[in-house]
Amino acid sequence: MERKFNKQPKLHIKTGDTVKVISGDEKGKTGKVVSVDTENRKAIVEGLNMITKHVKPTAAKPQGGIEKKEASLHISNLMLVDPKTGEATRTGRKVGENGKLVRFSKKTGEVING
Repeated sequence: MERKFNKQPKLHIKTGDTVKVISGDEKGKTGKVVSVDTENRKAIVEGLNMITKHVKPTAAKPQGGIEKKEASLHISNLMLVDPKTGEATRTGRKVGENGKLVRFSKKTGEVING
């Protein structure tokens, strides 16, 4: 859904949402979204898609070493988990009571807060 003025794309996932991975190595796992990169359409999910990063010694970490951290997943591989039912659901947008666009669950029709 491309917009005319603000070129930032509208995504079905926001920071803080609980999502389920629907494809890839982490398929079937759920987690909380830590951050969303709208430009590249990627999201970092807490505890999923862990990678190993080799860190050079610095003044802060004189030892250096190997760190485990989350890598990003493409938005298309994530599906929002409905807070009421706990199941993965597709999302839609409709005009809410205050005249703003709100997300809703296609499964239940309930408005999703956030």
